Amino acid sequence: MSSFVLPFDEPARERREHFDLYLPAGRVAARPAIVFLHGLYPAHWRPSAREWPTYVGYGATAAASGAVGVVADVALHGPADYPRAADVIGGIIDEVRRDVRVDSDRFAVWGFSGGGLLTGRWLSGSHHWLRCVALSYPVLAPLHGWTVDPAFCPTETLHSGAPPIVLTRVGRERPEIAATLPPFLERAERLGVPVEVLDVAEGQHGFDSLDHTVASQEAVRSAFRLVAGRLAG
Repeated sequence: MSSFVLPFDEPARERREHFDLYLPAGRVAARPAIVFLHGLYPAHWRPSAREWPTYVGYGATAAASGAVGVVADVALHGPADYPRAADVIGGIIDEVRRDVRVDSDRFAVWGFSGGGLLTGRWLSGSHHWLRCVALSYPVLAPLHGWTVDPAFCPTETLHSGAPPIVLTRVGRERPEIAATLPPFLERAERLGVPVEVLDVAEGQHGFDSLDHTVASQEAVRSAFRLVAGRLAG
């Protein structure tokens, strides 16, 4: 399995039913949290998403930066799974917000690939605790042949009260996924929702695992810096 593009120390993590929790070292005041949402993958794949080096790397990098990393691990294997997965993620966020080590009013949600559709719920209105939504090589509208509730179409649900967005897109994206981005960005501009776009010109879908280049590393670091900026204060 491909490895995460950034180096990281082997993290300490707490295992929960549907997620792993990565905590900054030391006893400190309550910290903001970043919830990482994986995309679709076949049900027979092992290990599950929480064990993939990419998501371990994201969780560990979040903790090293001073935030609590929350790596979701839900059954998301096809379009029909979105409603249940979204409910589970809502429960994950509620549980983490109750943790005394976490600042319940400073959260970011970060969706990858097909996990981008899960952010539709959080982009549909104002949530005072949600400071930022990050998206990496995201799917932002149902692909051809998918039957998905409109609630899982960020291009349709995006609301003027949505939090700021950090979007990382790749130059060698799959055409059907790339086509979902322009309508989303146009809607964000019409609504006045701030979007920071990071381009990885030579990157491919999953660049943070597959393309071990300086450009890939800087894109991930830049995304973390932008998300951290939104979580500050």
